[in-house]
Amino acid sequence: MKSLTKVYDNIGTVLFERSKRAIRMNITIRPFKGIRVAVPFGVTFKQAEKLILSKTNWIVKHLNQIREREKLRNNQPIDMPMDKAKEILNIRVAELAEEHGFTYNRVSVKRMTSRWGSCSTRNNINLNIKLLHLPEKLCDYVILHELVHTIHKNHGPVFWKALSEVCVVDNPKDLQRELTKISKNIL
Repeated sequence: MKSLTKVYDNIGTVLFERSKRAIRMNITIRPFKGIRVAVPFGVTFKQAEKLILSKTNWIVKHLNQIREREKLRNNQPIDMPMDKAKEILNIRVAELAEEHGFTYNRVSVKRMTSRWGSCSTRNNINLNIKLLHLPEKLCDYVILHELVHTIHKNHGPVFWKALSEVCVVDNPKDLQRELTKISKNIL
């Protein structure tokens, strides 16, 4: 038999598939494709089923993470025109800079794949258009982070102290952790 499909109460449908390339059994969970177990030759489907049963908690955890990511993606606002995004982010940078006494050269809004923002040595601030997909407190955190870089160019203790002075609502390290978690789903 080359493959076997079984349905389990708590995890749904699992495809057990014989694989010439597999050296050991491995479980793959993919959005929209479901759960697949690669079964190498020399291992029975019954042994593969035992693996699934022993890893049920792990599978449920990962299925929940996938569902959360999909929920976040589905709740994202429709991409707006770049000129509208630039206007919104420019206004917010100006407001926060004035409120906290920062000066900067200019703001650029771009589509970036690996960062939320950056600040050049000339105090030019670059922001990712996807900031508009974040909760307001995280968007403001990124902007404040870059504004603090206009004064402190590295992430040393002085930088974090200055950032904590302007991030009155939350601890910057907590906001950074929250941003890192959410980045996997949006960036």
